[in-house]
Amino acid sequence: MTTRQGLWIAWTLLALTGCSGGGAVVSPAGTNPVSTNCTGSCFTAGESLTASDVQIIIAQAVAEAQARKVNATIAVVDRVGNVLAVYRMGQAIPKVLISSTVDSANNPLLHSGLDGIRLPTPALTTAHLDDQAAIAKAITGAYLSSEGNAFSTRTASQIIQEHFNVGELNQPSGPLFGVQFSSLACSDFIRGYSGPATSAGPHSTPLGLSADPGGFPLYKSGTPVGGIGAISDGLYGLDKSIAATDPNLDDEAIAYAGSYSYAAPVDRRADQITVNGVTLRFSDVDATALLSSPPNAPPFAALGAAGSLIAVAGYADGAIHAGTAYGQPASGVRADTSGDFPGQQAFVFVDAANAPRYPAVPGTDGPNALTRPEVVQILASALATATEARAQIRLPVGLSAQVTIAVVDTQGIVLGMVRSPDAPVFGADVSLQKARSAAFFSSSAAGAYLQSLPPADALITDANGYPELNGASLATTQLLLGTYLSAAQKFLGLPSVLSDGGIAFSDRAIGNLSRPFFPDGIDGAPNGPFSKPYNEWSIFSTGLQLDMVNNSILQHVLYVATDGAFQDVTPGCAGANAPAPTPTPPSGTGVKLANGIQIFPGSVPIYRGSTLVGAVGVSGDGVDQDDMVAFLGLQTAISALGGSLSQAPTAIRADTLTPQGTRLQWVQCPQSPLLNSDQENVCAGF
Repeated sequence: MTTRQGLWIAWTLLALTGCSGGGAVVSPAGTNPVSTNCTGSCFTAGESLTASDVQIIIAQAVAEAQARKVNATIAVVDRVGNVLAVYRMGQAIPKVLISSTVDSANNPLLHSGLDGIRLPTPALTTAHLDDQAAIAKAITGAYLSSEGNAFSTRTASQIIQEHFNVGELNQPSGPLFGVQFSSLACSDFIRGYSGPATSAGPHSTPLGLSADPGGFPLYKSGTPVGGIGAISDGLYGLDKSIAATDPNLDDEAIAYAGSYSYAAPVDRRADQITVNGVTLRFSDVDATALLSSPPNAPPFAALGAAGSLIAVAGYADGAIHAGTAYGQPASGVRADTSGDFPGQQAFVFVDAANAPRYPAVPGTDGPNALTRPEVVQILASALATATEARAQIRLPVGLSAQVTIAVVDTQGIVLGMVRSPDAPVFGADVSLQKARSAAFFSSSAAGAYLQSLPPADALITDANGYPELNGASLATTQLLLGTYLSAAQKFLGLPSVLSDGGIAFSDRAIGNLSRPFFPDGIDGAPNGPFSKPYNEWSIFSTGLQLDMVNNSILQHVLYVATDGAFQDVTPGCAGANAPAPTPTPPSGTGVKLANGIQIFPGSVPIYRGSTLVGAVGVSGDGVDQDDMVAFLGLQTAISALGGSLSQAPTAIRADTLTPQGTRLQWVQCPQSPLLNSDQENVCAGF
């Protein structure tokens, strides 16, 4: 019996018994542990995916697809999103449909935002989405996971929908509602592919983060080293009901088989983690559901005519590459050496030359601007707060929260970023989105900015749901973003809101106004002013959040799908004109919202007296922890700086507003939030 076959038996027995791990049961040498003692510091220069690892992962996934008699497209990435290989079995999937709901004839029931798009079309016969779907799933598995938690795309589906738990009516939305529109190719933070080999990340995902089952993280020795994504069914959607097992599990089974020997430790998987008393979902398949035996899969070299490695414009060159080791300069994330955070486990983002991308700098917006020492203190205080905070989504219990922290000025300029060592990668772009959202919506320039943006160009589809062409460009109908401004003014009963700086907004308050029901979760209630009405809403069409970046997403999707026949996006998600072979670059955007907005909690604006000077955003752990680290971290910095800065004045905070008789929220800090204190209500009184 080989080592891999012995592990297969152990893996199968574990699935049969439902054992969740516990302790430190370790599998044979050279494979990942069945359970792990890793708590955030196991990543080393030696832990990464090798080219041989990638071959094994692909071969295992292909064997499962063959056993199921389907052709799949499979992607493997490293922890920071480098695409290490994309393998397509047979020909490209005849069509891939993006849809949150389809009827029995596989027709989309909703045509709004990205919902209802399918490729190829009769006019774009060689444009495909299968490779982009597989990459998005793989990156999602990698980005949402850490040594303390392993999340899949099925987990993502559960935590971004209009109700949490999914299918339970009159419940608030998922805790990471809106996270799908992050890590986009148009982000000025996320790195583009520089080919042909790997480079410093984090890197983009073509469709944002994915909620379509079939994406898993990959681990070695208890630490995440990447992700795998697979698609075979032609539908890029989500799990709308978790009351029972999905009837179609091909995608998930193929990716799950591919992860064998690199699977997430069972005692870190989402199904061992609860949020608000709800157990998260990791997978609807286990080893007993597989039709193949991964340790007996033919080697990659023997796959022959089963398929081939493919190049993907902007992501992969058609070869297999080894991944980068997270935490080392080549990954784009490493330990801080600046001296700004003495005694703290601070990590920073670096470029290809190992130079910090976002060292602390002063603000750019006038005499009241944040100074460099103030920025350093805010970052350091927030990082210290995270270290003291009890983690929400990290195992074993009793660990510190691990997050990414971003500080911006009123123009959205990044004044500094820092992160905990093992913070999940998705929180990097999201922390910056959150900070920019709070600064933007609290400013007096928000209204004029929204009115200045080009319209969102929603695709016009034919009777079969295919996007139509207008000459060489896609046929679109224009949605004016200024309508969200007028809707907010009417909804809040404030004709000058977003135009006079008279109301300060946290990201929690922005999120309150961005739900398809207001109050959040009350079915049948009207939508918030930044959301689509519920009959037009889906996770692919959230409202202002999507419409602001819609053109850029479509432009990039078409660039990838047509192998470069359409030009790619340039940095700056907001402001791009209609998708076309030669697009109009973003106009009038600066960097205010250059990576889009975010609509789940974790940011607050920063004031000097009554003057807005910036914002701090936090992401990576439970959303209440994110709120606390941002709010309490800022308060700690204010005290350390002698009161030169301040929280938003209480008289202008969004929680003074009661639209439709419901008060908006400012921040919500968790119960028993600190590891070494029994203090409650830690955010009260400020």
